Amino acid sequence: MRTSEGRTSDGDTLPGEGGGPSGEEDAPPPRPAVAPSRVTWQKLTFLPVALIAVLLATWLWFEQADLDALTRNALSDGRVSQALWQHIELTVISTFFVLIIAIPLGILLTRRGFSRATPVAMAFANMGQATPAIGLLALLVIWLGIGRRAALIGIIAYAVLPVLSNTIAGLRANDPTLLEAARGIGMSPFGVLTRVELPLAVPLILAGVRTALVLNVGTATLATFGGGGGLGVLITTGITSQRMPVLVIGSVLTVALALLVDWLASLAELLLRPRGLEAGP
Repeated sequence: MRTSEGRTSDGDTLPGEGGGPSGEEDAPPPRPAVAPSRVTWQKLTFLPVALIAVLLATWLWFEQADLDALTRNALSDGRVSQALWQHIELTVISTFFVLIIAIPLGILLTRRGFSRATPVAMAFANMGQATPAIGLLALLVIWLGIGRRAALIGIIAYAVLPVLSNTIAGLRANDPTLLEAARGIGMSPFGVLTRVELPLAVPLILAGVRTALVLNVGTATLATFGGGGGLGVLITTGITSQRMPVLVIGSVLTVALALLVDWLASLAELLLRPRGLEAGP
């Protein structure tokens, strides 16, 4: 039996007549908003396409250039690819040592018992970058002799400052109330560091790493003066022998490598940034 409220005599709601005042069913809950993509297609394509165009134009110019015997000898037998690979090795190895030196040291200098040593450590890091790179390399060659080791130490000393200073600044910029709240819920000092402090400092640390990478690519061109190889060999050969094709090849490859490294570092900076630090819509 149906009553005036749209229910049967035993209290059940008839189909299509329950829920809201109009007899319709309740609306489903709204779907959560989809987070926008961090990396746009313009970011992924613009610089690689520009680099490919520059390298292609350089290759076409090189193909139609009139090369003499000295130029062909300087660029033959895989010397260009060997110099490029040596340059990449110098950049990767020096950046690795910069990271394992500067980031742990920056963390240590922000701890309570070691904060007084911060001015001394920063003074040494500033000395490494304030010293002209070629002069620093010359001193290292006098001390250690000609070879890759002297070149690597010079590159590392030149690039420690941005990573060290950004690590210290990022950790010191953390909100003390967040750290106190983390300790209040029972997190250990190591847990506070790894789960709260470092994630919040990631943007500044990555910015320092990006700067160090580009510095390493540029400074590695000077490794040739210490017997370290790299693309600086082509640049110095082109200058001393006055052979423009050799100089252009070395210079273009150095610039392209620096831009490529900066692009890759910018992608890592976007992808590794914690979602919680991104500004809302």
